[in-house]
Amino acid sequence: MLDNIVAFFTSAESLLFLVFAMVVISGAILMLSFTKVVHMVVALAFTFLGLAGLYVMLDAEFVAFVQVLIYAGAVSILMIFGIMMTRHDQPEEEPRRPWYNGLLLVGSVALFGILFFVIQSANFQSGTLDAGVDNTKAIGEQLFTRHVIPFELMSVLLTVAFIGAIILAKREED
Repeated sequence: MLDNIVAFFTSAESLLFLVFAMVVISGAILMLSFTKVVHMVVALAFTFLGLAGLYVMLDAEFVAFVQVLIYAGAVSILMIFGIMMTRHDQPEEEPRRPWYNGLLLVGSVALFGILFFVIQSANFQSGTLDAGVDNTKAIGEQLFTRHVIPFELMSVLLTVAFIGAIILAKREED
């Protein structure tokens, strides 16, 4: 088991994976821990950026680009605009109990310990991955030939959701 750990930390790819995984996990934990909504959105954006880095490591450049463009960019900005345009009443925050952070730390260490030992004892199949030369072109061809109907239905669904959000925002204003 110690040989596996040493082999993991000597590989640059594994260290890069560890950095991106820590960015994703930290952003997710911070997003859940923050009390201000704007701070939550920023932490969520860091999580999205870490996921994009993981996609790049998987040779899925198109998915990484879409992750940055759509989620880290557009969704985060949309959330911030939504926060700025709505009223927020500040409810009084319930004081945390003194043992809350200690219990949170024990639970996190236990979870990561269990995950570590389960992954170490797992038997993964080794093989080669043929990522293809131009996966963006292949995605475009599949999207606009084989999956054109679901793509168009999704655009109609998003348009209806956008119009519904405008109608709901107008009702709150009146």
